Amino acid sequence: MKVIDTEIEGLKIIEPRVFTDLRGYFFESYSKRRFDEEIAKVDFVQDNESSSTYGVIRGLHFQCPPHCQAKLVRCVKGRVLDVAVDIRKGSPTYGKYVAVELSEDNHLQFFIPHGFAHGFSVLSDNAVFQYKCDDYYHPETENGISLLDPDLGIDWHIDLSKAILSDKDLKHCNLKDFESPFKYQA
Repeated sequence: MKVIDTEIEGLKIIEPRVFTDLRGYFFESYSKRRFDEEIAKVDFVQDNESSSTYGVIRGLHFQCPPHCQAKLVRCVKGRVLDVAVDIRKGSPTYGKYVAVELSEDNHLQFFIPHGFAHGFSVLSDNAVFQYKCDDYYHPETENGISLLDPDLGIDWHIDLSKAILSDKDLKHCNLKDFESPFKYQA
């Protein structure tokens, strides 16, 4: 496993070592011991999976304290553009984001710690997206930032006039109108 630092502290891209032969491929997708040693000590308690079609954008989601969720995400079928936005008050990268393409071919994973809003757009005909969380889903603490926030300027790599968005995601406020409960700790 190769851990790739991004330009935002805490966000990590994980490139697994993939073994291929005539039968197909094999790779270790998660090892708690290696994750704790090389990325962060995180106790994942819930796995989620979604299936979406081309043009779907989901996000930018997070859970507020006391039920923040760190996530380890990957795309097991198709291709997605995965995005994490820093929403930690006082962070030198507040309002900045990292985008990474995750696909069934590159097997990359993206680790998103507490204090980030997360979303993805589907770039293939279909995509199956999986993620681990370090806290359970608590609907009373869920929140989001507008995925169309012009100040963020996210290029979702799809035509937004044809994007498939949920009504709930369209109601999220822009970052400038959001009072973040997350504090940056150097």
